[in-house]
Amino acid sequence: MAIQKRALITSQVQIAPGIFSMWLKDAEIVAQAKPGQFLSLYCNNEDRLLPRPISICEINAAEGSLRLVYRVAGKGTEEFSALKKGDTLQVLGPLGNGFPLEKKKAILIGGGIGIPPMLELAKQLDCEKSIVLGYRDVTFMNDNFQPYGEVYLSTEDGSDGVKGNVIDAIRRYGLKADIIYACGPTPMLKGVKAYAEEQGIECYLSLEERMACGIGACLACVCKTKEKDHHTNVQNTRICKEGPVFASSEIEL
Repeated sequence: MAIQKRALITSQVQIAPGIFSMWLKDAEIVAQAKPGQFLSLYCNNEDRLLPRPISICEINAAEGSLRLVYRVAGKGTEEFSALKKGDTLQVLGPLGNGFPLEKKKAILIGGGIGIPPMLELAKQLDCEKSIVLGYRDVTFMNDNFQPYGEVYLSTEDGSDGVKGNVIDAIRRYGLKADIIYACGPTPMLKGVKAYAEEQGIECYLSLEERMACGIGACLACVCKTKEKDHHTNVQNTRICKEGPVFASSEIEL
């Protein structure tokens, strides 16, 4: 069950231009959190009513804290970036459904700001895994993944790793797997879904989407499904409620 309360910020640092890492302390939320889930963060400025969904990057159960890594993309996230250690923030969560933890040879794929939620998954998966991180140009968090598997990079401008996208890197290094997990922008997820179907690999995708309520009430974040929902009789599903993680075979991108 999602919990709404004020959480204490225990640290906040900028780790790349426009990218911030924030640790929040709340044992009650942490006890329920799973990799792939997200929190809705509320602004202190009352003119900004809607919460901003931010994926969970890391969970520290022993300390009762969790890490969020986010990009400043508007007034709301700009406000969050100005908060400091000791401040508090109204949060709702954990929300959504996380990644299934299968014990199969895996490729983890993160693209852009879809990279942070793959870190806790990398920590919790008990299997052989390759980790492929795709960037436009400036890289971040690569070192965080090093303890949990072989890390491969791609950049659009070729400044680090393979020049191109994450699929180019997978093909270049001949990576093999029985299951793929991915989070990132929709064009990247389309490519991952197509690659998984081509190779006959089980695949789970975490969709990034603008959300309003974050709890499935407003229907602002639906995506198309292959099968009709038995309640609504339409081929739609709510990313915030039924997702953000879906089996790639269930959805259309």
